[in-house]
Amino acid sequence: MNAHHQNRIEDQVDDRIKRLLQQAMPPVDAGAEPRHDLWPSVLRRLDRSAVPYRSLPISVPLLDWALLAGLVALAVVFPATIPVFLYYL
Repeated sequence: MNAHHQNRIEDQVDDRIKRLLQQAMPPVDAGAEPRHDLWPSVLRRLDRSAVPYRSLPISVPLLDWALLAGLVALAVVFPATIPVFLYYL
C-alpha cells in the first residue's frame, strides 16, 4: 500500500468522522444566550449542598494508620529514606 493510497483512506475516515460529528452536534448560534441568569441558581444549589466544615466526621481507616506507622518505623530505622518519602509526597 503506497503513501498516497494511505492518505486517501485517512482523508475518507476523517471526512466521515467530521460528518458524523456535525450530525450529532448541531451548530450553536454565535449570539446564543441563556434564557435567564444562571448565577443565582448556582448560588442556591451551592447553599443547599454546603455542609458546615466542623460537622464533617473525620474518619481514617485502620489500614491508613498502619501504613503511616510503617513509614514512621522505616524512617526511624533507615533515616536515609526520608528524602525518598518527601519526593513522593
